[in-house]
Amino acid sequence: MARYTGPKTKISRRFGEPLYGPDKYLDRRNFPPGQHGPANKTHRKKVSDYGNQLLQKQKAKYVYGMLEKQFRRFYEIARARKGNTAEILLQLCESRLDNIVYRLGLAPTRPAARQLVTHRHVELDGRVVNVPSVIVKPGQKIGIRERDRNLEAVVDSLKNPRAKACDWLEFDEASKTGTFTRAPEASEVPETIDMQTVVELYSR
Repeated sequence: MARYTGPKTKISRRFGEPLYGPDKYLDRRNFPPGQHGPANKTHRKKVSDYGNQLLQKQKAKYVYGMLEKQFRRFYEIARARKGNTAEILLQLCESRLDNIVYRLGLAPTRPAARQLVTHRHVELDGRVVNVPSVIVKPGQKIGIRERDRNLEAVVDSLKNPRAKACDWLEFDEASKTGTFTRAPEASEVPETIDMQTVVELYSR
């Protein structure tokens, strides 16, 4: 159940993207953190191939809320399967229960989705699951427990219909239940994570 609990805006500023959801502070200070302020953005050293690979791995871990041990395990699973390791690794990350809850629009951010799961508000195929890292399989249904469907956080989040942009998910708003129809292709995932460089890093 380990996860990153440090300052989130600082991480978003490092990558120049709101990795944890909308961030008003990032809009005002859209340059890397550091004592030299905006000058740090234009005078940074050129990043080596290894440095870029490491940055992409860190970015993936921050986006999907994993630490090194679990992310490495995902890589080992992806490497053992037939097919493109980078794409399979991305599909595994996208198949996490907390990520799907977020994609369905049941939570505004992945950390919020993780909290919904750990607080036992989420069902998988009709059974309550409180482990965010569970890998959902195609055909399985994900929804909010019947008694929790009117939670203010869930209702407010559903006003932003994120699931409509995901071709690999179906969502029934009446029952607040979604179906994971298939694993997404890399080109369908909106996050700009280069998983191929991550695979190259682990393959060194």
